Amino acid sequence: MHVSHESCNRGGRPGIPAGAPARETHCRAELAAAVEDGGSLRNVLAQSYLNFLDGDMDTAALAIGSVTGVRPDIAWAGGPWFGDERFLGAVSAEALAEAAMRTMDHGHDLDGDTMRERFRPWFLAVDAVASRRPTPPPGPLAKMAILLRACGLTDASFALCDRANSVEPSMPTEAVRAGTWSKLGDRHRAAAAFERALALDPGNWSLHLDLADLRAEQGDFAAAVRLADQGLMCEPTEPTLRAAGAAYRARLNGSPADLRELLALAPQLPSSPYRNLLLGVACVQNDHRVWEYTPPSRPKP
Repeated sequence: MHVSHESCNRGGRPGIPAGAPARETHCRAELAAAVEDGGSLRNVLAQSYLNFLDGDMDTAALAIGSVTGVRPDIAWAGGPWFGDERFLGAVSAEALAEAAMRTMDHGHDLDGDTMRERFRPWFLAVDAVASRRPTPPPGPLAKMAILLRACGLTDASFALCDRANSVEPSMPTEAVRAGTWSKLGDRHRAAAAFERALALDPGNWSLHLDLADLRAEQGDFAAAVRLADQGLMCEPTEPTLRAAGAAYRARLNGSPADLRELLALAPQLPSSPYRNLLLGVACVQNDHRVWEYTPPSRPKP
């Protein structure tokens, strides 16, 4: 059953006709019937509006984020309630940030003019929540900045990171900033941001691996080996770290033992593209003086 956004525009604000509460009751009944019909995406959309009507703004936001992640080609957030002041004033920064992350769960390309137009309600919601006083915590702002980056709004993503840093410098903020510089192809600034992130959270093995991958991309395999080894001090059994260290040592020293270690670890790696790239790094012959390194496609912050 299709329930249009317009037919479910709730009353209760100044200027809404007196008959709105009755229409709201009718709309709620239609939505409840739609939800009972099954678990389709539009039923999730209907449920999110019921959550809005019940004042559960966080659950409403999470539902919209989930359906958007599955079908970003539909402007799920285009309904009037998503931009309603009651929603924008009550949804928590944490819930909106998690909802924003869910829009990217399925890896769709969001960096295009048409997609940005569909995501405009998200941008407005992010701006409204991020502009609150006091400013929300850095963690949720950093997650929202990832969505802006994914949509190609890199300047806005950096600005949100700056706003997060105005509250308190944090590892997630610097990691997101590093990812944005990487997207723009600025390896030097990306590395500097990863260094700041590591200074804030030196025990984070994933950050060591992120920076090791970046150093390998720059051709500095000695630094890549050192960073992978430092990460192993934090998490000695992590197979991705062990595989990356073995690959970068094999590339640096041409060691058959390191290549054998990588081959033994390869089946444990969750990401086949990343695994294949590490194998490609390790198998380059030592007499190849010129080599174009492709950045690993391991998911970044």
